[in-house]
Amino acid sequence: MKQYLELARKVIEEGYYEQNRTGVATTQIFGTQARFDLTDNKIAAVTTKKIHHKSVIHELLWMIAGDTNVKYLQENGVRIWNEWADADGELGPVYGAQWRKWTTFKKKGMGHHKIVVDQLADVIQKLRAAPQDRRIILSAWNVGDLPDMNLPPCHMMFQVDSEPASEEGGKRKLRLQMYQRSVDVFLGLPFNLEFYSILAHMLAHITNHEAVELIHVGGNVHIYENHMKQIKTQIKRKPKASATLTLNPDIKEIDDFTFDDITIEGYTSHAALTGKVAV
Repeated sequence: MKQYLELARKVIEEGYYEQNRTGVATTQIFGTQARFDLTDNKIAAVTTKKIHHKSVIHELLWMIAGDTNVKYLQENGVRIWNEWADADGELGPVYGAQWRKWTTFKKKGMGHHKIVVDQLADVIQKLRAAPQDRRIILSAWNVGDLPDMNLPPCHMMFQVDSEPASEEGGKRKLRLQMYQRSVDVFLGLPFNLEFYSILAHMLAHITNHEAVELIHVGGNVHIYENHMKQIKTQIKRKPKASATLTLNPDIKEIDDFTFDDITIEGYTSHAALTGKVAV
C-alpha cells in the first residue's frame, strides 16, 4: 500500500493549512487519484497500522442492506457512526437509503407519484445484462435529502467499468472507481479503500467478473492536525504484503452475503495507531 503513504506524504509536503467546521485544523490538498491492484483476490488494505476489518465488513453489509440506524453496527461492536446518530440511533437518509431506496417523483396526470430506485440492484443488473454500459454508476449525493442527513456522504459515488475477457477466454475484468469529496487520510481513508475493494470483489463475484483494480479519486484530501504525528509514524514504516479476500462461492446475490461469507486472509500489519475523529 505504498500508494496510501505516497498520498499522505503529498498532503504533508504540498498541502496548505486551513480551519474548518469541526474546529480541528487540517493540512490539505485538492484533487488526487490513486490506483490499487485487486488481481488475484488482493484487497487495498493498509498495513502501516492495524485495520479493524470487522468494522469495515459490517459497515459494508449495513449499507448494502439499506440500513440507516446504528443498531446493527452497535450489536456487532462497530462504533464508527455513533457520533452522528440521534437518540434513537437514526442517521437520516444516508448511504444505505440512497444506495437502495433513492426516492424521486414522476409526473402522473395532474400530479406526481413517488418512485423508489434501488441503485445497487441497477448496477448489478447492468453488469450482468449490459456490461459495456458507460452509465454503471451509483450516487449517494441526493441534493434533496442532504439537509436531513446527519452526515452528508464523504464517499459520494462510484462507477464500475467492465473490460472484455481476453481472447484466451476467462472472465470480464471489473474496475471500480470511487469519488470521495472529503478524505480523512488517517482515520477514514484506510477504511474506505478496504471497503470499496471488498465491494468490487463482491460485485465481480455475483456477475461473473474478475475484480482487477480500485481507483480512488479524492476531492478535499486532508490530515487533521491531531493526526499528523500518527501519519508521520506510518510514513516511516515499511508496507507489508497485500492481504487477499475469499468469498463464499455459494453466494449468488448481493443481499445473501453475511459476515461469515467474507474472509480476509494473509493480513499482517504494524502496530495500531489511534486518533480522535473530528465531528
